[in-house]
Amino acid sequence: MEFYDITHPISEQLAVWPGDAPYRFSWSARRADGSSVNIGAVHTTVHLGTHADAPVHFDDAGAALGDLDLAPYLGPADLLDLTGCGPIQRSDLEPRLRPDCRRLLLRTGGWPDPTLFPEVISVLTPDAAVWLASRGLWLLGVDVPSVDELASETLPVHRALNAGGVRILEGLRLGSVPEGRYELIALPLRLSDADASPVRAILRTAPN
Repeated sequence: MEFYDITHPISEQLAVWPGDAPYRFSWSARRADGSSVNIGAVHTTVHLGTHADAPVHFDDAGAALGDLDLAPYLGPADLLDLTGCGPIQRSDLEPRLRPDCRRLLLRTGGWPDPTLFPEVISVLTPDAAVWLASRGLWLLGVDVPSVDELASETLPVHRALNAGGVRILEGLRLGSVPEGRYELIALPLRLSDADASPVRAILRTAPN
């Protein structure tokens, strides 16, 4: 059995969406200053690095992160390599997708340096998102900061996936992982009212 950590390391060098709150770590108490323990504090966007989106992120009536079922974030997942693909069409996916695929991870290679926010990314077309949702997908994960084009204000892919009950993972680190089927473990924090949460995402190969 082999593990792949597909989470971006969190540090002050990790790029966030322009204008969003960057990661900052500080000490609230230090043993060196006379405290009995060291205590750290974090201030950051909840859309940090590898993270899960909740429907309330783009829909005021949508569910918050703490209300979501965890089942989509845990279980068999298929990783497809679409590096170099332009807008990702249904025709790019349909011939390669297992009929029983419920969790799909897409490698596009669109965020090679996580210290720099990308200028352009490859994303699904809205039609492809609708098709994925209609065939019973539970979760879509991508290796870029968004499932929609970065300049989009209407977020059609987010909305199409959500309409079909598909949960969204963004910012996965998939560059060194071979294509194939894995067990995904990517549990978000139980943040009651939040629109997103960082996750510690790993892939585990099936035992021989």
